[in-house]
Amino acid sequence: MFVTFEGIDGSGKSTQLRLLADHLQAKGHEVIVTREPGGSKGAEDIRRLLVEGDPGRWSAETEILLFTAARRDHVERLIQPGLAAGAIVVSDRFADSTRVYQGATRGDLRATVDALHARMIAMEPDLTLVIDMDPDAALARGLARQSGEDRFEEFGAAFQRKLRDGFLALTEEYPDRARLVDGSRDRQAVAADVAAIVDAALAARPS
Repeated sequence: MFVTFEGIDGSGKSTQLRLLADHLQAKGHEVIVTREPGGSKGAEDIRRLLVEGDPGRWSAETEILLFTAARRDHVERLIQPGLAAGAIVVSDRFADSTRVYQGATRGDLRATVDALHARMIAMEPDLTLVIDMDPDAALARGLARQSGEDRFEEFGAAFQRKLRDGFLALTEEYPDRARLVDGSRDRQAVAADVAAIVDAALAARPS
């Protein structure tokens, strides 16, 4: 099964991904943990171009091309081989982030994102967990990390609010796979909800 975590910067999705991986491994599943942009050597090289530097470094159109190139390498070299080997692949972001970040919040480019995705990626997650929380609180948390990968956080609070609206809309657009999780609670309460959702999805899959 291919599981993705989505949400605004600082929402806690990366923490929840690690907690889910621990939960699944404790139950005996083989789990591959990955992220986007990144996850493969070529994609990690592209990641540095995207998440570091001045906010105006790239146009939204150029970002779409870079993200799609990174995602193609990631799918070819890690996601598809992992799924073929029977693992549960859990990724911190996937195509939904491009749909929201570049397709909806930085211009009316969703059709471009979808066309490239259909031609070059042509796969969706089996399950997507959208970790939702207040954009101002999430932004403060994200900037406090001082990770050096804060190019998108530096677009500011208004941008983060647009992102949240975009992710909420995705849960309505893809109700068959996207689940909204309240990320404003303590991490263990969030993790319990996430584990329950994933366990139920696994139990419902054909054996």
